[in-house]
Amino acid sequence: MSRDFDDLAPLERYSAASERAADQVIRAYSTSFGAATRLLGPRHRRHVRNIYALVRVADELVDGVAAEAHLPSIEQLARLNALETETNNAMRTGYSSNPIVHAFACTARTSGIDAGLTGPFFASMRTDLEPVSITGRATEPARTSAPETLVASGTGVVAATGHRFDDDAHASYVYGSAEVVGLMCLRVFLREETVNDQQRQQLEHGARSLGAAFQNVNFLRDLADDTERLDRSYLSTDDVITDDCKADWVATIRGQLDAARDVLPLLPRDARIAVDTARRLFSKLTDRIDQRTVTQLMGQRVRVPLPVKLALIARAIGSRGSA
Repeated sequence: MSRDFDDLAPLERYSAASERAADQVIRAYSTSFGAATRLLGPRHRRHVRNIYALVRVADELVDGVAAEAHLPSIEQLARLNALETETNNAMRTGYSSNPIVHAFACTARTSGIDAGLTGPFFASMRTDLEPVSITGRATEPARTSAPETLVASGTGVVAATGHRFDDDAHASYVYGSAEVVGLMCLRVFLREETVNDQQRQQLEHGARSLGAAFQNVNFLRDLADDTERLDRSYLSTDDVITDDCKADWVATIRGQLDAARDVLPLLPRDARIAVDTARRLFSKLTDRIDQRTVTQLMGQRVRVPLPVKLALIARAIGSRGSA
């Protein structure tokens, strides 16, 4: 540890250590995301990493890591509910014994992130778990086309459904799992800025659109894993989407990416390049998805080669994130 780190007061030192832990979580899961965050201004970088570290921990819990550790569904759900409770308490008090939650809470308290954003996120995560029934807090469940069953969500039993998503269920899930994450990052970017109501509305629309585009691209990239390992169909009520359905989603994603591009000039200068780089990367992924059939997508996950990524970063830097 550096001398500066050693000389911090106990809570400051713990917060700094927690943020280092969050950074390590991100580095372990996504080299592309780590590279993108390095393009953010220093005042934003750690806060965005703190957000995504908590998102990753919750996502891993519901996407099979806990199941691989032989936790039954009811225990997975209990762990997720406990994580939400811990997150809410940390946002209220400014402390958690869980370093990832603590790092997130530091960012949330600094940036004005509250349960209005974290609540929908955890609600979407709950829909990914196998249907079980325990006592929980009643929240509005995502709606799907599968028969209803009972699923836990805090402290009263609520109705939830399976893993075949119709349009309403998809919109609800994507809002909670991705759009609110974009809104969290936007609150980080704007925490020291002055914007009028119209600009804030435009920026929020752009943040939600970019988050939705990211999620929808990942649904198409992860078709095989979602369908075969997790038995989920996020993009259709059918088990596997058709090529026509894929084409419709590609068109939707391009519209979402365009909406995000349109508001880039309203972002603080030290956030634009990183956001634009991410937008360009997912635009390139969308182009590659468009060139493949559903059968090909099921056979191999679409990726962007490193030289192409570097070229996209160079273009974003060259444009200064203005387009």
